[in-house]
Amino acid sequence: MRFGPRPITEGMGAILAHSVPVEGGLIRKGTRLGADHIAALRAAGVAEVTVAAMETGDVDENTAAARLAHALCGADAGLEIEAAFTGRVNLRSRGAGIVSVDAAKIAAVNAIDPRITVATLPPWQRVSKGMMVATIKIIPYAVPEAALLAAEEAARGGALAHIAPQISSATLILTSHEGQKAAALEAKSIAAVEARLAALQVDLKDTRICPHDKAALEGEIAQAKTSLILILTASATSDIDDVMPAALRGAGGQVTRFGMPVDPGNLLVLGALADIPVIGLPGCARSPALNGADWVLERVICGHPPSAEEIGAMGVGGLLKEIPTRPQPRDGRRR
Repeated sequence: MRFGPRPITEGMGAILAHSVPVEGGLIRKGTRLGADHIAALRAAGVAEVTVAAMETGDVDENTAAARLAHALCGADAGLEIEAAFTGRVNLRSRGAGIVSVDAAKIAAVNAIDPRITVATLPPWQRVSKGMMVATIKIIPYAVPEAALLAAEEAARGGALAHIAPQISSATLILTSHEGQKAAALEAKSIAAVEARLAALQVDLKDTRICPHDKAALEGEIAQAKTSLILILTASATSDIDDVMPAALRGAGGQVTRFGMPVDPGNLLVLGALADIPVIGLPGCARSPALNGADWVLERVICGHPPSAEEIGAMGVGGLLKEIPTRPQPRDGRRR
């Protein structure tokens, strides 16, 4: 593509780079100049315009953006490809779920030619219907076919994918201390958890409350009949042998991870009872504010539970903002 000023007599078929006022209106940038445009420019006394002229082997911005969008999405029915405009195509989620992003593939696409760009949500971001997942932008009015072909090849094979929820129902077990006036707190906790589940189309089918006691909790875990078990204890889990993880093991389950490097959300427990995922929620889950448990819960619901190593890697970016319900701020200077 050749870009620069040229006489209007040589502008036929070129793309106007900057809007130009003419009698009765404006010829907007991005317009492919035709005979009527040239006549209007001449009548307005314009002798020269800045244009982009495509050359052999160039692909126009909208065609290029649309082609790259299809390469990124493949046959993924969970992603909607919007119509191209001014060299941009937006990709949106067709429903609830999470988005899988192959960061290496996206980086490879963006390394081919700085005129070809892709921006995405972070990997494993929860999405809802209509939410933008990625945007493809071709910066100039055209790009070389060779560069576009290389970008398409780099994008194929799972660079971007929508993952729908795989779990439809959950049980929430809360523990309480004897004599504790917990009705209001329990109602708040249930509402916060229910909202999180509803965002991923999971039904909170059963809610149980039992004493904060290993034997009592063990019995409730064993009786749960849904495809996900969530546990929110009256006292924070402070050790792998504390009430919640001990009760899970006593019920025949296993603990795969205790603790995570995300704050708020440090005191998470992840495990399973046979093939049923079990999550011991940290106390911050009583608030609707984002916490580390959200990142784990969303992936579990969508069938991609994080490994212990992946949870460990969440520490980068895991310092989340203070939440109003946090009783002890993390800044030790504020006392």
